[in-house]
Amino acid sequence: MLAVLEVTFPFFALVLAGYVAVRARMLALTAIPALNAFVLYFALPCMLFRFGATTAIVPALTPGLVAVYLLCALVMVGFMIAVTLGPRTGWNDASFGALVGAFPNTGYMGVPLLVALLGPPAAAPAIATILIDLIVTSSLCVALSRLGDRGEHGAAEAARRALAGVVRNPLPWSILAGIAVHESGFAFPGPVDRTIGLLADAASPVALFTIGAVLARTPPEGAVRATARDWLPATIAKLLLHPLLVLAVAYSALDLGIAIDRGAITTIVLVAALPSASNVVMLAERFGADGSRIAKIVLATTAAAFLSFSGFVTLLR
Repeated sequence: MLAVLEVTFPFFALVLAGYVAVRARMLALTAIPALNAFVLYFALPCMLFRFGATTAIVPALTPGLVAVYLLCALVMVGFMIAVTLGPRTGWNDASFGALVGAFPNTGYMGVPLLVALLGPPAAAPAIATILIDLIVTSSLCVALSRLGDRGEHGAAEAARRALAGVVRNPLPWSILAGIAVHESGFAFPGPVDRTIGLLADAASPVALFTIGAVLARTPPEGAVRATARDWLPATIAKLLLHPLLVLAVAYSALDLGIAIDRGAITTIVLVAALPSASNVVMLAERFGADGSRIAKIVLATTAAAFLSFSGFVTLLR
């Protein structure tokens, strides 16, 4: 366990540094969108592109792996909505609560952390889960969030907008571009390759620092203060139920004769054990959901994952 903590500590320490920087007013809130823009449009696409260009991702997209991870994501979404939907929580808040319970922080935190723990082979299945969550899980939850307002037409329109957002998101395109470069054998000239490398190397520290900065933001005026009842069940579901579900379904698939690499199973279980994706907070606010509740869940999962994630790594290794 101590050896695992030695690897995971710097990643969570950078999140804490970003949190403290905002709380201590060393970093202005107005700087957070610029940090997010740098990570989302420059550093992280270069990191994912480099992994895609140097890693065989296509073989990792096996039907068994995709089916296991996607099925578990859909089960988590359905379960979270079933246990939260009611007079106190409508479709909008329940859907984004489901998204924060099923969408791990794989891009900003998971890929570099898993590669540091498991080695380069972990990159391919981890990146495969990013594509699944961006294209399916997030689009589904955004569509479901509209059911309470405008019925099926609203859900269809929301799904269209969510898919349009995926098309505009640079992360899937950077992954696909990296795969294309890997499959073609193309190589950039040295100066271009080094420029990509510099931006890729900046992705992990700046992304982790930005997560902490985002979580340190105070809720907007008039926001309902989230109680433990609002965030604790979702936190437990994300950090414990989600990875245990992936583990159980993956090994059940193996028993049924479905071919899945055991190393890839370890990777996707640890992906599920990651804290919730921080960008769900901004997505929830954009669609009028309770951003304060979502932020609490992201903050709680990020803080608790320091121990829970390390525990799963120790268990699986």
